[in-house]
Amino acid sequence: MKNRAPGDPPHLDEKTIARSKKLTEIAKGAALAVHDPLIKAFRSNVAVDYKVDLHDVVTVHDEQAENTIRNFILEHEPDSAIMGEEGGQTGSGHIQWYVDPIDGTSNFARGLAFWCVSVAAVIEGRVVAGAIYDPVTEFMFSADLSRSYLNGKILQSRSIPDETHATLITGYPVSRDFRIDGRDAALANLGELVETFSTLRRPGSAALSIAHVAAGWADAAAGFGVNAWDVAAATLILRNAGGRYYPLTLGKVPAGSTEFLCPGYVATGQGAIYPTLERVARQISETRIARAAA
Repeated sequence: MKNRAPGDPPHLDEKTIARSKKLTEIAKGAALAVHDPLIKAFRSNVAVDYKVDLHDVVTVHDEQAENTIRNFILEHEPDSAIMGEEGGQTGSGHIQWYVDPIDGTSNFARGLAFWCVSVAAVIEGRVVAGAIYDPVTEFMFSADLSRSYLNGKILQSRSIPDETHATLITGYPVSRDFRIDGRDAALANLGELVETFSTLRRPGSAALSIAHVAAGWADAAAGFGVNAWDVAAATLILRNAGGRYYPLTLGKVPAGSTEFLCPGYVATGQGAIYPTLERVARQISETRIARAAA
């Protein structure tokens, strides 16, 4: 059998593909359903609250958007269970959805235009449909089991092969990483990445960062504290666009766990060979694994 080239559709039966496409349309529709209220609220006087600490922002718009998305999904696919960032797990259907109503809430609350809505459908542990929607630019990244798309056109990733000429998006380190890895070690890791890559950016949304890698607008992204609702849709979009997604367990989940359930990742576009990024990410993960086992 001929090997599938990056970006080529996988070998699946028509029924499976058709179901995936239907769920993708639902994911896109759910994301679009919150466009107007979120854009109306964006760059207004948004009141914020905090969850874990002062770096973990939430707004009433997160909660309202998640309710709208949940209702949309259940209306169009009643056989659903939904895990949302704000409302937790609801429902008991066969199709498991992961919803982040605003990924990049801090940006949203302060008026920085780098945030998105992320919706993914999972069946038997496999992501089968996903949508990442940027309401500001109206870019809709989506994927079914055959392809990835940007506003309906087939998406193909591309990365600069040499990391010294590449652009990396990462939020590492944040204050949580200082506590876990140690401030000196975390800053040393960051320093190595800053010195290696041509450009390093910290825009603040894992889902949208990975979508940018899938589109070829950035070469790589890395994160060390994500949740399933942040990355489930992004993993499918990136892989179908020809990119690679490397999950990292960070000592928080067992080895071999489903990739979107892992709290760390390295995402690269097609053609990327980034040994420094892979080594630093692996070192962070292995150090945390050892600490968790001690």
